[in-house]
Amino acid sequence: MVFPLKYTMCCMNFILYFCENGDDMEALDQSNIKINNRKRIIRLLSKERELTKLDIARNLDISVPTVTTIVGELIEEGLVEEAGMAGSTGGRKPVIIRFLPDSRYSIGVDLGTDSVRAILTNLDSRIIVDKRKALKSREEANVLASIEVLVKEILKEQGINKEILLGVGFSLPGTVDEENLKLEMAANLKLKNLSFSSFKDLFEVPIYLENEANAGALAEWQLGIARDKRNVIYISITEGVGGGIIIDGKMYKGTAMRAGEIGHMTINKNGRQCNCGKKGCWETYASKKALINDYIENGGEATDNIKTIMDMLSKGDEKAAKVIEKYINDLAEGIQNLLFIFNPDNIVIGGDISSYPDIILGSLTDRIFEQNQFYSTGDVNIMFSALGEDANILGASLIPIFEAFAF
Repeated sequence: MVFPLKYTMCCMNFILYFCENGDDMEALDQSNIKINNRKRIIRLLSKERELTKLDIARNLDISVPTVTTIVGELIEEGLVEEAGMAGSTGGRKPVIIRFLPDSRYSIGVDLGTDSVRAILTNLDSRIIVDKRKALKSREEANVLASIEVLVKEILKEQGINKEILLGVGFSLPGTVDEENLKLEMAANLKLKNLSFSSFKDLFEVPIYLENEANAGALAEWQLGIARDKRNVIYISITEGVGGGIIIDGKMYKGTAMRAGEIGHMTINKNGRQCNCGKKGCWETYASKKALINDYIENGGEATDNIKTIMDMLSKGDEKAAKVIEKYINDLAEGIQNLLFIFNPDNIVIGGDISSYPDIILGSLTDRIFEQNQFYSTGDVNIMFSALGEDANILGASLIPIFEAFAF
């Protein structure tokens, strides 16, 4: 077989590079192996809490000298500590190595329509501090200033310095440019091209941006009801509707990192006007805002939260019952579309509506699978979030931890 000249030249260039830079490539490989082993050891200890070096070596199939070297470095960095002696089966007693979840911290920030929320978590994702600040306006300068104030307050009050802060993760309601740290568009906040890059120099730690639904999906997948499940669609129901997609154990974001904008699939071609400019988007029927507006328009009392509607339902209010029945039908319509497109094992519903599974889940499941020739009840698990309103912000705080340790 004769290979094209271009292909042959590429191979020759690679061979020449390898011959001239073999030592550098070998060093790079060794460095990558060490970094990978370090992350594996931290992950194992975070799960098991306490292990001997021999336990670690056997669990991960790493040599004891390698484990000893890496554990020594982790002790110097304060991520683990020696915690006494284990029982001996003969010979010298082995030293127990203990994971220290409070050795490093992460901050998660969630940008809402009317407020900004920030949390401080440790390596176990335990929320240590939780602060919220109302937005006086949605102007770019005010949004960024509000975030800065919240994060600085947390760092100052807790005495957290940049050496033990892994980074700040943001959960944002719209499409994001992760590489350039920019919120490209948030239709419900009427924000475009909002840059977060100034926070890198301001806090001197890594900054990460994520769409709110992807952040919620990450949290449910790692900490919540979908933990360790391989195929999950997470539906974030807030002022709008967003989706986080996990396929075969990996987050799917699409070519331009814009996958998951499920709230803007059309369920009624000539339907309600959406903030995105289209008509009939799913979120104009299935969002928190849609439910509240429908209730008020059908003669219900003025309110800005769905708890009022649910309370009225429990009192036998017919207007509330009618509106919620319609809402469940519209919610089911979109979920059926997701089943047909993705064929997931699990669908997790998060956001404000997830606080009311007793009211919604049974009827919603019936509606999804009735007159559905492709799926039957039990083919797909329909679940409500275990993390509730904390899902998105916990997901944001997980990102710096993942980047540092690949938990």
